[in-house]
Amino acid sequence: MTPACYRRLVARRVSTASGQGSIAACLSAYRFGRGDPTTRLATRLGAGEFWRASFTPAGTATVRITWNAGAIKAQAWGEGRDWMLQQVTPMVGEHDTGFEFRDAHPAVLRAQRNHPDVRFGASRMLYHELIPTILGQRITAGEAINQWHRLCRRLGEPAPGPAAGLLLPPSPASLAGRPAWWFHPMGIEAKRAEALRAVGKHAEKLWGWAQLPVSDVAEKLTLLRGIGQWTVGSVMASAMGDPDAVAVGDFHLKNLVSTALAGEPRGTDERMLELLSPYAGQRGRVIRLLALDGHRPPAFGPRQRILPMARW
Repeated sequence: MTPACYRRLVARRVSTASGQGSIAACLSAYRFGRGDPTTRLATRLGAGEFWRASFTPAGTATVRITWNAGAIKAQAWGEGRDWMLQQVTPMVGEHDTGFEFRDAHPAVLRAQRNHPDVRFGASRMLYHELIPTILGQRITAGEAINQWHRLCRRLGEPAPGPAAGLLLPPSPASLAGRPAWWFHPMGIEAKRAEALRAVGKHAEKLWGWAQLPVSDVAEKLTLLRGIGQWTVGSVMASAMGDPDAVAVGDFHLKNLVSTALAGEPRGTDERMLELLSPYAGQRGRVIRLLALDGHRPPAFGPRQRILPMARW
């Protein structure tokens, strides 16, 4: 007999628009660094397994997605299992029909030929995606990943289901109920701590926002304290599957785009947006294609020494 806490999504074929590489790429966007306490991903020769524990409008839930030879299955546990199973199709990118660039820059066309199955998945889990993205403000990716893992281990509770060691993200109440100084020993200064507290305080609103058109979601997110263009651009790609999302203010993206599309080793956000303007509606897809195709700006000089935020 199937336990009440357990449900299985009937096995089905993955659409031709969403290939094996696309599934793994879509799901990898939800994992914040290797060893993410809330999200696991393992791939092998056209097959893979994905776990995620999170909050849903109906309560906590864990989902397990597996795929092999074009067939995908999903299982879920917890109060929010039904909601989580409904998200599987958009999460693996099947709502993204893709886009074919024609009169585009040679670098874009070449990247498209090399990576024909790029798709954008949508988790609709704005709360979950916002927390690690906020942590990524103003610091390196490595620092942000460490802080996310530490925060989950301090505040996250065990996830429903059989995955040993899998944790839920910090609950909205656990973030909203702690003063800004509580976060400082983990290297999270007051500005980012206040943004985390704001997301926790308004977490219930995020479920309704996630059902709005992407332009309205982006506008709503800027109403939250500490949420700017970079955070919105980063979250819209993974939570809402927006192929036009651009993380304006990113330290690297402006240089990547300027190098790939103009041969300029360094750029500005204004220059990046100018170069991407012919691809309005698909600017995020262009950036993803260029990154996948190995475009990187040249490095000048040694890396800057990283001073932990807790020592500022």
